[in-house]
Amino acid sequence: MLYEAKRCGVKFSPPSVVLIYQHTETQKIRKRIIPLRNFSKYSDYSLAAERLKNNPRHRDYLEAVSQSQLEKLHIILRDHMQGHSLEHSLASFQLDPDQDLNKLDDEELARKKGQMDELFEKNRRHKDDADFVYDLEVEFNKSTREKCSWDDESDNEF
Repeated sequence: MLYEAKRCGVKFSPPSVVLIYQHTETQKIRKRIIPLRNFSKYSDYSLAAERLKNNPRHRDYLEAVSQSQLEKLHIILRDHMQGHSLEHSLASFQLDPDQDLNKLDDEELARKKGQMDELFEKNRRHKDDADFVYDLEVEFNKSTREKCSWDDESDNEF
């Protein structure tokens, strides 16, 4: 790998991806601005990110940047083009346990599910891990269980 990506971000006008990288042989830090010429507020962010990553002109520079990071940058740019604030775009990347996922559109739901899958894989315990315990049993506090009137009635019938 000839280039090591240090930071990446977006530039709103004109829509561009900004990459700060270090040349591994000379150890010089440089900035590369990659314009997104055919990207609009109606564009598919995942397809645009994939095209950018596989572009022969930028492939060597973006080798260390993950596909999901490029997709996030494209989402921020697209949201800006649609008139959303930067805070709104960044908040959409956060997982809120109280959020009703039934109210999301298909694209945003798929993005949230992808984030949940990443979080699950990051926290998952494998057999080879040092703190792996097979057949772990955990006792939960039973006082949090609420009593309902129909619970008492159903016990008498059996």
